Amino acid sequence: MSAIAEVAPGVGVKAACEALVVPRTSFYRARAAATVGPMLAADTESRPRRSPRALSEEEREGVLAVLHSDRFVDSAPEEVYATLLDEQTYLCAPRTMYRILHDNKEVRERRNQLRRPAYAKPELLATKPNEVWSWDITKLLGPAKWTYFYLYVILDIFSRYVTGWMVAHAERAALAERLIAETCAKEAIEPGELTLHADRGPSMTAKPVAFLLADLGVTKTHSRPYTSADNPSSESHFKTLKYRPEFPRRFDSVRHARDFCAAFFPWYNFHHRHSGIAYLTPHVVHHGLAEQVLQQRRATLEAAHRSHPERFIRGAPTPAKLPSAVYINPPAAPTDGTTTDQETQ
Repeated sequence: MSAIAEVAPGVGVKAACEALVVPRTSFYRARAAATVGPMLAADTESRPRRSPRALSEEEREGVLAVLHSDRFVDSAPEEVYATLLDEQTYLCAPRTMYRILHDNKEVRERRNQLRRPAYAKPELLATKPNEVWSWDITKLLGPAKWTYFYLYVILDIFSRYVTGWMVAHAERAALAERLIAETCAKEAIEPGELTLHADRGPSMTAKPVAFLLADLGVTKTHSRPYTSADNPSSESHFKTLKYRPEFPRRFDSVRHARDFCAAFFPWYNFHHRHSGIAYLTPHVVHHGLAEQVLQQRRATLEAAHRSHPERFIRGAPTPAKLPSAVYINPPAAPTDGTTTDQETQ
């Protein structure tokens, strides 16, 4: 760069850079750094570390004490400033108060805040039917505005089988208690066998329901507040329900809602092929018929491969596998590179 600087006054910067094969931008950048760098360094060295107009440490501590006082702990610096002025007192400008608070990491609420309890993330595992159920209540629009019917649904998360449902005029703990008791009796649930998961709705957390589950020997778990992902099976099921083409915009009566559900749930249990269970029906998985159906699929695919092997360039096809385990909030993957021997869904 020094050679270009020597030649440039005679032939020009452009000609000098072209002769020495140096981009002009590099020359200008180097010249600017050589000129501005020492100036910045000298300016930094000569700049005072603290303004002579700044508050002393004692004054800053006094301002912070005023801001911490019970009188002003809930007030913004502008309010403190104006209040003190009305009392013929001046400490500093509001902006200086903000700087003092910032330096003390207190540009926030200065009083103790309410600390919400830390809710543990539910982690549930089902490896067979009737091991973990999920239940929830959804609203069905009634014939007029602000009128609803309430659909209660209990779902097995392993098989996706709807084990119990009810349509009622209201959301009541007594109705939920009755539905759970009847469903457990129908499925012959033994004490210590089942976990029942739900969100934190009033019916789910009601004492009568808790007492019933304790009497039945059923473990209850709840989602974290405002966390719909903690109850994914029920949420997904309600989406399937409400996205059916025949789902009405409004129900004329509770009888209309019950008639619709009486047709929907047999279809869902016996005919709906769920992607999460290898496109088997919930009935097949819930009643232990999955392996038989998968063997039939496997035999059909093998026969097709024998008939036209040239059509299967990757070898004989195999049917989708049924997951051996279903989780609500699966545990974090191991960090050491190991894998679990159970498939998750």
